[in-house]
Amino acid sequence: MSRTSYTTVSGHFLDMDSPCMKLWQKAKKFGIWNPNEIDFSQDAVDWNNMTHDEREMTMRSLVQFLAGEESVTIDILPLIMVMAQEGRLEEEMFLTSFLWEEAKHVDGFIRFFREVVQREEDLTEYIQPSYDIIFKDMLPNAMNALLKDPSPENQARASVTYNMIVEGVLAETGYFGFFQTLEKFDIMPGLRKFVGKLKQDESRHIAYGIYLLSRLIAEHGDSVWEAIQDQMNKLMIPAMGLVQESYEGFDPIPFDQDPQVYNAYAMDQFQKRFARLERARNQSLEEVNALALAE
Repeated sequence: MSRTSYTTVSGHFLDMDSPCMKLWQKAKKFGIWNPNEIDFSQDAVDWNNMTHDEREMTMRSLVQFLAGEESVTIDILPLIMVMAQEGRLEEEMFLTSFLWEEAKHVDGFIRFFREVVQREEDLTEYIQPSYDIIFKDMLPNAMNALLKDPSPENQARASVTYNMIVEGVLAETGYFGFFQTLEKFDIMPGLRKFVGKLKQDESRHIAYGIYLLSRLIAEHGDSVWEAIQDQMNKLMIPAMGLVQESYEGFDPIPFDQDPQVYNAYAMDQFQKRFARLERARNQSLEEVNALALAE
């Protein structure tokens, strides 16, 4: 398809006050950090001092974090293509930082495995059944559907899967529990710093997902809202199942972790995301933009 115009020289330039350009400015300021500069020397000492079960539980989390970051790095591409095809330059620009950050997360976890865990063999035994349902099936299928049908409803299903569930529920819950445990036992300072940076990046990604879904609701109405509801409901069972499966096989559970705390945290994240999106049903596009900027 030929290009008919150039946004930046057609008298429009860029909308620097749009939510996505505000996120872009934040990405430039807070997203420029290098995982290679994090000191993992004490982490290696702490790793060797762990019990067998403590290492096994930590491995389960680390493997799932790494595979998840790989998945979201690959699967974001169709959404970037849709925004480019729709001429949403501001959103596409922010999404380039999104992709860069996800790839950097993969880089950081691989470095941790090589320098601290020192295991590079096949580690898929640490992947749980519900994890595969989401990351091998539901996430790539929702994102790749955009390549054939980039309808507003499919964009909503993709963003719900990627931003609201994978990032907004699973990643947030995982990083919350992981960071809380490391902090409580005062171990692995390098990994704590790394996870802190990940959480900072993910907060921008989730903010974009909330904006995108709210915009789609405001622009297209009930059909988008019904797609959001349907996808949220489809994902809730495997998402909560994954949280529960993360603790299976341990008795007692290492680090004195309480699965009910993290189940409750995950459900709270799910409900907060759902309630936040429901507000957009009664908002105009101008109100959606204003609220996104205020948040």
